[in-house]
Amino acid sequence: MSNQYVIVPQNYRSDSMVSISPADKRYFEQAQAKQKSPPQQMIFGGYSPSPSLQKSLSTQLSEQSIDDFGRMQKDSDTELVVQYILQLRDSDKREQALSELSKKRESFPHLAPLLWHSVGTIAIFLQEIAVVYQHLQPAQLTPAQSSRICSVLGLLQCLALHVQTRSCFLRAHIPLFLYPFLNTSNKSKAFENLRVTSLGVIGALVKGDDPEAINFLMQTEIIPLCLRIMKKGQELSRTVATFIVQKILLDDNGLNYICQTPERFFAVSQVLQTMIDDLHQSQKDDQRLLRHIIRCYLRLSENQKAGEVLKKYLPQVLKDPTQSFIKDEVVKKWHNNLLQNLSIK
Repeated sequence: MSNQYVIVPQNYRSDSMVSISPADKRYFEQAQAKQKSPPQQMIFGGYSPSPSLQKSLSTQLSEQSIDDFGRMQKDSDTELVVQYILQLRDSDKREQALSELSKKRESFPHLAPLLWHSVGTIAIFLQEIAVVYQHLQPAQLTPAQSSRICSVLGLLQCLALHVQTRSCFLRAHIPLFLYPFLNTSNKSKAFENLRVTSLGVIGALVKGDDPEAINFLMQTEIIPLCLRIMKKGQELSRTVATFIVQKILLDDNGLNYICQTPERFFAVSQVLQTMIDDLHQSQKDDQRLLRHIIRCYLRLSENQKAGEVLKKYLPQVLKDPTQSFIKDEVVKKWHNNLLQNLSIK
């Protein structure tokens, strides 16, 4: 595997992937000692099917999760989800288990805590990610490999969204392991799916307007990576990348960060201008992308220093308040507010 693609986060601690207390650790050791099968085949310490399922998991969940878990236990779907998590340890069953678990993301609200607090599951996800690095350069990612890793990324998105796992997800620096996927330029469907799904994980982090997530991302290379995709990516990846930049700008610290230096401001504004020019020249009706672009411009105009510069560098096509290519009424309102902030009539 090329070292070029292996990212080890700064201050990384291997025990940050699975956070358990000393008491829980002793519990696992005692439970594993009672098992006839080797410990490496276990995910949940002392797991056996109902009725002991709740007992073996509840020690690893927060008090809030325990109450939720009591209600969740009544759902017959729980047993199936746990079986899929257990099957992740079996290399022959892992691909199918990943696919089935990914399908449960929206229908099973407790999936994220179960994944995070099950011993070894996050390590398995990182192992699956690391295997893909060697296929990035030269570009040799097959559709089957792309589909498998996208199932993993879908589960990471679940962890990034859930209120009980988001902070742990950030403290483990797991988003950094996805950045090599965002740094690819191959336009094949396999690579585009990889980029879009990776962006979806980052998008899940910023979707909740969590200052902790924004502060974390600002300390990484996510903004340059998103700007590159916004400039040269395909339709869906450009849209998600622009959404991420928009959410960073909507945070006060994010806006101040981008407007702090001319280099950062111009890097963002020039990419936004390129995207507007592309949409206008191609006459492509992409209202969703346009919505994110206009919102980024409006937010930049709310910074006094950036607003003064933006008067000169706003694309000419946006200086006309009667532009017909803006069809959404909310976006039209944002556009008018943008022109008012810049004193453009």
